[in-house]
Amino acid sequence: MKNVMQLHGAGASRFVTTVIIGAGQAGLAMSRCLADASIDHVILERGEVANSWRKERWDSLKLLSQNWQTRLPGYSYKGDSPSGFMTAKEFTNYLDGYSDSITAPVHTGVNVKQVSQTQNGYRVVTSEGEWQCRTLVIATGACNIPVVPKISQALPDSIESINPYQYRNPDQLRSGGVLVVGASATGMQLAAEIQRSGRQVTVATGEHVRMPRNYRGRDIQWWMENSGVLGNRYDEVDDVNRVRNLPSAQLVAGDKDLDINTLQKGGVEFVGRFSFVHNNKAQFSGSVANVCKLSDLKMRRLLRFIDDWAEQQDFTADLPAPYKPEDTFLPASPKLEMDLKSGEIETVLWATGFKPDYSWLKAPVLDHKGMLKHDGGVVQSPGLYVMGLPFMRRRKSQFIDGVADDARDLAAHMEAYLHGNLQRRAISVA
Repeated sequence: MKNVMQLHGAGASRFVTTVIIGAGQAGLAMSRCLADASIDHVILERGEVANSWRKERWDSLKLLSQNWQTRLPGYSYKGDSPSGFMTAKEFTNYLDGYSDSITAPVHTGVNVKQVSQTQNGYRVVTSEGEWQCRTLVIATGACNIPVVPKISQALPDSIESINPYQYRNPDQLRSGGVLVVGASATGMQLAAEIQRSGRQVTVATGEHVRMPRNYRGRDIQWWMENSGVLGNRYDEVDDVNRVRNLPSAQLVAGDKDLDINTLQKGGVEFVGRFSFVHNNKAQFSGSVANVCKLSDLKMRRLLRFIDDWAEQQDFTADLPAPYKPEDTFLPASPKLEMDLKSGEIETVLWATGFKPDYSWLKAPVLDHKGMLKHDGGVVQSPGLYVMGLPFMRRRKSQFIDGVADDARDLAAHMEAYLHGNLQRRAISVA
């Protein structure tokens, strides 16, 4: 790649078959697969390799999958703790090692300002000049921008409002109570950590996905991998858009469960969905009990599937007996409102999800919500691809272990496209 830079100079457009935007696990996996297919390419990265893992994670974060699942094309975990969980720093080092091992053509410190279609492909305008390419891969991930609802604007000025990208550890927070909005993996992990710091935490709870960390002596991810759940394809589910928008499962690194019951035992209070603010009072939905019952029902459905699969494999003799996790317990009358001027709450942490940023993409490929229209990562524009989105091609697509298979599939599709061998580009998008 240095030769390309020297040949064309900083002021002229540079030409390459494929540009990959983003040097996280998805972009690096795609790079390896394109190299295997002899497709010349570059990776443009706004910061450093694994930039979001370096700079946009809280201090105590660990991966939610065990080390044995940390696998990328041609590269896997080689340490002596396959059942352990990497910290964000350890995973950053892992990606650095992967980038070096595949000699990834990464250009760091390059901000992509605009991507537009041309007659022969795409024009990529960056802070360091322009690139022309026939094909382009968006590997910037699904979590570029924290989603903070408009209700945040109605909070009193006395309340500090932060999101997970701004949060590092409890020491940065005020000493008073904290309202965590959102009960997915991020919200639950941060609520537990902040409660342990001595601050009283309340969690506003909407739809959530509950599952045990371990079941019948094995990690839940082992069960989901080996029973085929993580390999479910996007074209095999009835409503893929619904599945793609599900919140992340309530999991934490280690061997302990992370659910409403365990956090309540630690002193965390749970209320319903944060609905609105009126007269400086936060109003919460009264349907939290029904939301929890639905989550419990779905968890048990998953565990029954696992039990049936284990029975079919005929190795249940080596396993503990099936069991039913206890129901989610809530007080008879959860709190429906909270006075935000009383001093009970000093900080609101919005763990309400994330969304990708495509503000630089000038092509008619976004839906009314600003999301990419794609068919398993093949975007509705010739030669344009995306990596790293939830359930993009498989249930595991957004996970570390999921990008490898997706990268192989899309690299094969791109190779056929570049050589004119595609019979038909199926683009059935909602």
